[in-house]
Amino acid sequence: MTMGAFDQLMAFQRETEALAQISGRLGWDQETMMPRGAAEQRGEEMAAIEGVLHARRTDPRLAEWLDTAEAEDTVAAAQLRHIRRSYARATRIPAALAQRLARVTSTAQGIWAEARASEKVADFLPTLAEVIELKREEAAALAQGGDLYDALMDDYEPGATAASIGAMFDRMRPRLVRLRAALLEQAPPPKLDHHFGQEAQMRFSRDLAAVFGYDFLRGRLDLAVHPFSSGAGTDVRITTRVVETDPFNCFYSTIHEVGHACYEQGIDPDYLLTPLGGGVSMGVHESQSRIYENQIGRSPAFTGWMFRQMLDRFGDFGVASPEEFARIVNRVQPGFIRTEADEVHYNLHVMMRFDLERALIKGDLAVADLEAAWNDRFEADFGVAVDRPAHGLLQDVHWSCGLFGYFPTYTLGNVYAGCLHQALRADLPDLDDQLSRGDTSAATGWLREKVQRHGGLHEPRAVITLACGMEPSEAPLLDYLDAKFGALYGL
Repeated sequence: MTMGAFDQLMAFQRETEALAQISGRLGWDQETMMPRGAAEQRGEEMAAIEGVLHARRTDPRLAEWLDTAEAEDTVAAAQLRHIRRSYARATRIPAALAQRLARVTSTAQGIWAEARASEKVADFLPTLAEVIELKREEAAALAQGGDLYDALMDDYEPGATAASIGAMFDRMRPRLVRLRAALLEQAPPPKLDHHFGQEAQMRFSRDLAAVFGYDFLRGRLDLAVHPFSSGAGTDVRITTRVVETDPFNCFYSTIHEVGHACYEQGIDPDYLLTPLGGGVSMGVHESQSRIYENQIGRSPAFTGWMFRQMLDRFGDFGVASPEEFARIVNRVQPGFIRTEADEVHYNLHVMMRFDLERALIKGDLAVADLEAAWNDRFEADFGVAVDRPAHGLLQDVHWSCGLFGYFPTYTLGNVYAGCLHQALRADLPDLDDQLSRGDTSAATGWLREKVQRHGGLHEPRAVITLACGMEPSEAPLLDYLDAKFGALYGL
């Protein structure tokens, strides 16, 4: 029997998706286990596989199949929607540019890591300038006369624009700044003064991952400089990092990445190795990691259980009560590092990066002036002078990877998480009782049913609207922050 156009298209796409997963695995290896001396060769390998992927994504047969394929149901219609979008974007980018981007961003990650370790911004700037030049060239090809930054952001959050994100940030900033000011006037909780060994932290991290539903039969946990999640379907891997004086760095990085990983593991298995078999956007993806980490993992109910676990595992570590522990976990203070920022400051970190990278892509900010611009903006926003490059410009891996347009999805994910949390609490009124026993299954099961299982079936905002019964807005997140931190700090 001759295969119809839709079946031929999906068979071809399945191989493309499999090759993309192999490329992702190379990236995972580069960040976790690859020998340092292999960076140049890995760049060539990544460029070679990107060349194969680009050829497949622009194959003329795709246009023929898309012209004649018919969707028999909503799932098939969604598959076609994703393939059309991918084909339209891929055919605008020259193959040589796609390969050069893959090669340069692969080697740039190693250069960034070395510069970060040695605190030498100058060692990274020439490579960063090359990455930005290539991303501007890519954006121009995609935008076709439109906004360059919008074209890049569409890769991570289809349908979002810099104007809409900027307007949302403008609405959020006054309330965040007002809440921060009120909290910083209060006496801060004490700081931990204890040693937490790496092996014990990793054991608890693995247990925390399991508590949140991560399936180790289809994943693994390793160490990396910058924690991340990688993969889809039956192979979804996570990483974390360890600071032996700050166990929360490890524990909440793990929970955060588990949120990403559980999204991928929770997708309907019928979508495996199809365009629907991954998270629909980075904003929706981030909603899962942030709600796991913050609304669930940092809730006073869950931290009460966590406090008892840490006493059993680490002995007396100088915290008197579950209430004090909850305030320590949720400490609000200006800090240099975005990934370690409290919930009140976090979005201010993102807003700063959003403005800087838009200026870089537009050409309003030169790479040579970036460090000074970062430091000036950080001191203006946070009231603290950056003390060293690893706490400033060199802290994030994203720009070395060419991920321009990615940063705003972090705050969009927080906004989505605020909406989901409001709906979750309405549906599960006894949630705190469960979390106080270390039982997250009702919450994570709700998220799997409402969000995760759908994968790429719906458009990003539609996923949140269907889950919550309302259009997403920043109000639930801001209300949650006011209520939570007002209670913790006695406002």
